[in-house]
Amino acid sequence: MTAPVLSLNNGAVRYGDLTAVDGVSIDLHAGETLGLVGESGCGKSSIARAISGLAPLSAGSLLIDGQDVAAGIRADRRFLADRVQLLFQDPVASLSPRQTVGALLAEPLKIRKIFNADTWGAAVALLRDMGLGEQFLSRYPHQLSGGQARRVALARVLTAKPRIIVADEPTAGLDVSIQGDMLNLLRALRDRLGLSYLFISHNLNVVGRVTDRVAIMYLGQIVETGRTSVLFRNPAHPYTKALLSSNLTIDPQRRRERIILKGELPSPRNPPSGCRFHQRCPVAQPICAVQQPRLAPLDDGRAVACHFPLSGGSQAMTG
Repeated sequence: MTAPVLSLNNGAVRYGDLTAVDGVSIDLHAGETLGLVGESGCGKSSIARAISGLAPLSAGSLLIDGQDVAAGIRADRRFLADRVQLLFQDPVASLSPRQTVGALLAEPLKIRKIFNADTWGAAVALLRDMGLGEQFLSRYPHQLSGGQARRVALARVLTAKPRIIVADEPTAGLDVSIQGDMLNLLRALRDRLGLSYLFISHNLNVVGRVTDRVAIMYLGQIVETGRTSVLFRNPAHPYTKALLSSNLTIDPQRRRERIILKGELPSPRNPPSGCRFHQRCPVAQPICAVQQPRLAPLDDGRAVACHFPLSGGSQAMTG
């Protein structure tokens, strides 16, 4: 396999006494879509911000095309911005309300001097790539629907001609039909432009549909990672099993017995000793409270951080 376009190695992100991300390692390859999944507060958005250069790494390295950009020096920040762009969860909030769509697209084009000859024509071409007409150039963000605002935000991201797009909940709040259109657009752009996506989402149905691989996060750490088809079919970590068991599906052949986790998500300011999931785990043993499991490979190519992978937590099919 070729070298990854992005490698986060043992990365940590801290905000004061809170460690939002602790020892996370992920790779992203050219043309690949990697899903990042977990409960709210698990550290997904902190990883997105760190990879996009909006939050400094407290530890670890971040390699983009083999170059370590974790130091955050000026040259590295420009190198990072030219290759990695963040598609924000709230597209309207990420767009200036005082600028028209045309101005929002023309501004980064002029700054980067990408289309000096015909900036306005380049903005029109970007909109057409998003499935929007020239009439949208004169509109303001508040005049756009949720789906239209996401397309404009995506067009603005593409002005940088990035290799990697970090998409933070890109379909949240959209109707199912609009959601499907957005996913088809992202896939088409990936294939045509050779993009790689880090795809962050709570929607497991969406993740299962668009990602090649998936990484499951719990309380700032990766607990399982592997090919989406393998992991969704037969999850190895008890947390992954519980997460997938809560996923609603209309297909009776894919329904699982619901696993209800006990207790609340612990505070990242005071994480449990040993395995961070052991207080809520249905198969926890004494070792889990004292020894932290390492992310270790399984025979099917994925990796899991669990002392007892593929055990307990029944996944019997119903229907």
